[in-house]
Amino acid sequence: MAKFPELEALKSELLEQIEGAKNLAALEQVRIAALGKKGKISEQMAKLGTLPAEQRREFGQATNTVKAAVTEALEARKAVLEAAELEARLASERDDITLPVRLGPLAEGRIHPVSQVFDEVIEIFADMGFSVAEGPDIETDDYNFTKLNIPEEHPARQEHDTFYLRETTAADGSNRPRMLLRTHTSPVQIRTMLSQKPPIRIIAPGRVYRCDSDQTHTPMFHQIEGLVIDESTHLGHLKWCLEEFCKAFFEVDEVKMRFRASHFPFTEPSMEVDIDAAAIGKPGHWLEILGSGMVHPNVIRNCGLDPEKYQGFAFGMGLDRIAMLKYGIPDLRDMFAADLRWMKHYGFLPIDVPTLAGGLSS
Repeated sequence: MAKFPELEALKSELLEQIEGAKNLAALEQVRIAALGKKGKISEQMAKLGTLPAEQRREFGQATNTVKAAVTEALEARKAVLEAAELEARLASERDDITLPVRLGPLAEGRIHPVSQVFDEVIEIFADMGFSVAEGPDIETDDYNFTKLNIPEEHPARQEHDTFYLRETTAADGSNRPRMLLRTHTSPVQIRTMLSQKPPIRIIAPGRVYRCDSDQTHTPMFHQIEGLVIDESTHLGHLKWCLEEFCKAFFEVDEVKMRFRASHFPFTEPSMEVDIDAAAIGKPGHWLEILGSGMVHPNVIRNCGLDPEKYQGFAFGMGLDRIAMLKYGIPDLRDMFAADLRWMKHYGFLPIDVPTLAGGLSS
């Protein structure tokens, strides 16, 4: 490189700058100034086109030697600066090992109280021999009302109480019956009686929809209904079934219940069921929790069964309501607010699987 003193001087200058870089940012500036598109070594390479042919090869080799030396020096200095930076961080940063460990998403996640109660109720009735039946959220007017012996003039069939879908006409080229969002899970009972022969013993949990919204009502909520149809079931079986359910659900040895005469179009006789609030630690008050009764003969007949031969009972309750009672939730609307703070307070860990043997709730 003695023939090219300018390259030797450039090499010394760049190596001196590399050695003098105090941090990684300064070193990067030196690298750009040396090897960048407009860097000093690139400027030397650009001179090749101006040199005589016999000097080009020798000058190019000398320039590449300088470039290699500078690149090697840059890598070495970078390693030194990175090690020094890491050592400084280790000397200045501290971890507080007394802080609690973050559990992570699998342990932080929560099961919604309604989902938990859903599983609890299914566990109880499954132990009694009930199977789970399901049906569509969008139902026909016939299954939701007519076959359940609900008359045309009944308030529940009015638009202020029920979400109806847009009606189709002959001009639409459709003969689809009038459709709606089901107002209860009773249509599942109808579908079951139409598709199965007795004996029938089912529960029908799911979402239902009504035009209502306040502290204890929402346009969408959850219900569970039960149905038993055979040749010998009577009112005493219904009362025993509901009493055993309440004892298991509220996890008490005894529960006082009150059966009040009522009226539902699809049951006869019909009863509202109250429990003594002592079951949830508030003795002296009665709480209405569900409606029930013997299945109306017209409903049995509408499903193609002989009411002279078959009879049975039905009951229905709001899953959201009994979840509020059992777990002390004051406002139904909070259940659907997607508030993680609320979920952490009222929610259940994924490992809290309800079982009758191990306990329904933690």
